[in-house]
Amino acid sequence: MTILVTGATGTVGRHLVTQLLADGHKVRALTRTPERAALPAGAEVVGGDLTDTASLAAAFEGVHAAHLITFGGADFAPLTNGEEIADLARRSGIRGVTLLKGDVAKSPLEEAIAAGGLGWTGLAPVEFMSNTLEWADTVRTEGVVREAFPDAKSALIHEADIAAVAATLLTTESHAGQEHWLTGPEALTVPQQVSILGKALGRELRYVELSTDEIVAQWRATGFSDEDIDFFLTMRTNPPHGEPRPLPTVEDLTGTPPRTFTTWAHEHADVFRA
Repeated sequence: MTILVTGATGTVGRHLVTQLLADGHKVRALTRTPERAALPAGAEVVGGDLTDTASLAAAFEGVHAAHLITFGGADFAPLTNGEEIADLARRSGIRGVTLLKGDVAKSPLEEAIAAGGLGWTGLAPVEFMSNTLEWADTVRTEGVVREAFPDAKSALIHEADIAAVAATLLTTESHAGQEHWLTGPEALTVPQQVSILGKALGRELRYVELSTDEIVAQWRATGFSDEDIDFFLTMRTNPPHGEPRPLPTVEDLTGTPPRTFTTWAHEHADVFRA
């Protein structure tokens, strides 16, 4: 059978393509820029844009299962053509999908898939460990991380563990119409994350606390929308499921404990080195 991975060159998608191929599955990898995909040999790389349903017909043809992301385009906005994508999936004979959430609220794609009779499972990571790559410039040049909310904890998850859950669900017919919140094995504050990253780099890093106004201004300068900023503030000040705590979901579904932030920091240490 062929498994379609959308967002195949993204943070989770690359890991998912690699794992499915290693497990012996046929993988069709969808990307807006196939000429720059640089995916592992064996992946069938196809061009298409999730925001343009007409561009997806060839990618969906003959697919047994699909990993879908709920956002797309250069700005990673929630997809507005959810009903069209869900209809294409049904007509193409896709039997089950995983849906990677990009927001707390349900996207039009999630609503359409749930209403359309397809087997599906939602994946809701609390926070990607890879979000800390945003610190790379100031860590390299100043040895500093500037962030707000020093007491807020996050049970952030390694992107490869999200992919491992998706791979398990896509290959075991486990599409029960459930949404799984995914976490790493520990809840960490930003200062704790900075300390762990510093140890991986072999040098001390300094945490500088920003006010709420300062962090909001920083997010706006980076180009985040008001909706994005509201989401960020909600997750830091009033997360939907209360104070973040590690959940057993990854190990329950895959049989393997989730990776630690220490592991992630060592894997990505070169990105933070001058």
